[in-house]
Amino acid sequence: MTRTHAYAITTTWTGNRGEGTSGYRAYGRDHDLDAAGRPTLAASSDPAFRGDPDRWNPELLLVAALSDCHLLAYLHLCAVNGVVVTAYTDEASGTMETDGDGGRFTEVVLRPVVTVAEESMITTANALHHDAHRNCFIAASVSFPVRTEPTATS
Repeated sequence: MTRTHAYAITTTWTGNRGEGTSGYRAYGRDHDLDAAGRPTLAASSDPAFRGDPDRWNPELLLVAALSDCHLLAYLHLCAVNGVVVTAYTDEASGTMETDGDGGRFTEVVLRPVVTVAEESMITTANALHHDAHRNCFIAASVSFPVRTEPTATS
């Protein structure tokens, strides 16, 4: 049975400096991302594209979505497979290349460091990253490789 899930956001450009888009340098890239019942997310373009370095940009959000999706899929699999996770961090990174035709991500690398309750859980904890990657909706939706380099300790 197929189920459809819908997601809605409102993107509001806040970068009009009084001249609109009359020139490439005339406007700011700042904008706000809103979803019902959630705090506003201040966003911009990457600083390489004249964006505000203090705001989230689409490239960071894409890497964050992949990392977050993997985390949630992984925690679920650990819970149903008897692996007790007590801590989890991921130093994820993405690589994007640009050329005259635009840009594209070439890969994202997830580096989850997981602490489990018992040493006997480490092997299973590491193995479950494979299944979590396969179960991640976001990773299944992108056209570039998403690699996982996990480490588990107790």
